[in-house]
This record gives sequence, structure tokens and C-alpha cells, in this order.
Amino acid sequence: MRVAVTGGIGSGKSYVCRLLAKRGITVYDCDVAAKRLMATSPELRKHLESLVGDAVFEDGQLRKSVLAAFILASEANKQAVNAIVHPAVARDFIASGHEWLESAIYFDARFDLRLPVDHVVCVSAPMEVRLRRIMLRDHLSLDMSREWIMRQLPQEEIISRSDFVIINDGKADLEQQIDSLLNQIYHQSN
Repeated sequence: MRVAVTGGIGSGKSYVCRLLAKRGITVYDCDVAAKRLMATSPELRKHLESLVGDAVFEDGQLRKSVLAAFILASEANKQAVNAIVHPAVARDFIASGHEWLESAIYFDARFDLRLPVDHVVCVSAPMEVRLRRIMLRDHLSLDMSREWIMRQLPQEEIISRSDFVIINDGKADLEQQIDSLLNQIYHQSN
């Protein structure tokens, strides 16, 4: 069985995944994997340098700011980077043997077509909570935080395409929601 945990930036997916880990469920983090693969795969590095330019790496290290500026410059740029990175992440996930994956852009990047799963779980939070989280975590301005949110699918669309929703607004009981989710997923699978 495969389960995807998704939701927009700042929704608290990683926190929910840490709570899943406490229950013995290791979740494959697509963002972490993508960064690792971009830093370690000579093939990905060559493709990114040819697409973005040599400045995307400095002393063998990925320059996230250069890559982010390139991605934000146009939808075509974003899709071109995705076409390089996502197939490598999908192969790495399959090879990892994990059943659960975390991906903020599971639907946005059409990862759902590349790597179908049995269940999709959306972690959601109100816009003001997401903005606050992004600003604190990434030290971004309100405008830049809003820009990152606007670059992703609307939360309502992610919810409508998901099988389950976990509300992570800082008020709802996450532990109870996760227990209920696991009961439903594993009960349905048996």
C-alpha cells in the first residue's frame, strides 16, 4: 500500500509526518530527497547546470536561491526543473521501500500520475496560519510567503482531490485525527 501526505506550503505536513513517525510510520520526504539527489547525482547536476546555468552550483553545493529564482521566473522554468527532478525522486521512492511519502506538490507536479498511491492525505491550515509559519520558518517577507502559496494549487483543490484531510490549524487535536486516519486507512485495506 502507498499513501501520499500532501498540502500546501506552511500547512504543517512535516509536523504531521513526525507524529506518524512516533507511531512507527517512516514517511519518505520528497523535498529532502530532491535536495539530496540534486546534490549527489552527477546526472541531475549536469541537467540542472545545462538548464539553469553553472551558477546553480557553487563549490559542488546547490545554490537554492539561484534555483528558486529560476523556478519563480516562469511556469515553463518550473516545469522544466520538475521534468528533471521528479522522475529521479519517483525512482528513489520506489527503491526506498517506503509506503508513505510526503510531497507538497503531489498534484501540482502531476506526481500523482507518475507515482499513483492508494490514499492521499491532505494536511490543511488557514491561510493566515500558513503565512505565519512560512515567514517564521523560512525568514521570508509576507509578500514572498504569499507568492510561494499562490504558486501552488489552491488548498481547496488539494482537499477535493484527497481521500482524507487533517486540519492542522493549531487548535484541532492532531493526535486524534491521525489515530482516526490510521484506523480508516488500515481498516479499509484489510
